[in-house]
Amino acid sequence: MCIRDSHAAAYEQGARLQKAIAARLGQLCRSLRPQIPAGPRADLGAGSGLLSRALETSLGGPPLLRVDLCTELLAQERSGDPALVHHQLLWDLNSGLPRQLNGAGLLASSFALQWLEQPPQRLQEWCRQLQSGGWLVLAVPTAGSFGIWRTASAQAKVPFSGLELPDAEQLETIARQELDLQRLHRLRFSWPNQGALPFLRQIREIGALASRQRRLRPGELRRLVAHWPAADQPLSWEVLLLVGRRR
Repeated sequence: MCIRDSHAAAYEQGARLQKAIAARLGQLCRSLRPQIPAGPRADLGAGSGLLSRALETSLGGPPLLRVDLCTELLAQERSGDPALVHHQLLWDLNSGLPRQLNGAGLLASSFALQWLEQPPQRLQEWCRQLQSGGWLVLAVPTAGSFGIWRTASAQAKVPFSGLELPDAEQLETIARQELDLQRLHRLRFSWPNQGALPFLRQIREIGALASRQRRLRPGELRRLVAHWPAADQPLSWEVLLLVGRRR
């Protein structure tokens, strides 16, 4: 999945939760600074570099390689620092990880794994490409998100048109098998419910409408709006956050 053109330009403005998660991961990783072994460091699905910058501030050391398939988002960060061209790689993560990340000392990813095919298999690949003692830092929205959207879709008898998010428990199982976990949290975030159309516009800007389902027809969208719950029912994200070390 790649955010295109005008959506890329507006991404960071709308990605308030992603900014907050990147900052939290940066804080959590301060204590890792002396523990990360020498070796490649990368931000997988780096987008406009929110997580890369947070981790570089916390950890010091060499810059992270920004890996993403979206040229627009990579260019957005590079416009502020042209030297970043040497630390960016255009790459489809559905093809696995590039060979230069074999034996990685640090792999990080925030709000990217859910866009890939077969997220559990991708997570296992990432863990296994770390060297012994290497660290994985991950945040990913999971299937417990968007409950009122799913309920409204069912009541309106229209398809749920959002991105199908991975199951948190399945990802946790893989992480426990592959890593010694320092942090493992399922976080819930909520924000005011201003109605169906403002919500759908907002998540379109940050890519959460990158669904394999077809878009709703006008009549279906009207039914969804009619069945959308009242403002006293907040919108929510469920986010799996983990920090673990390869055995």
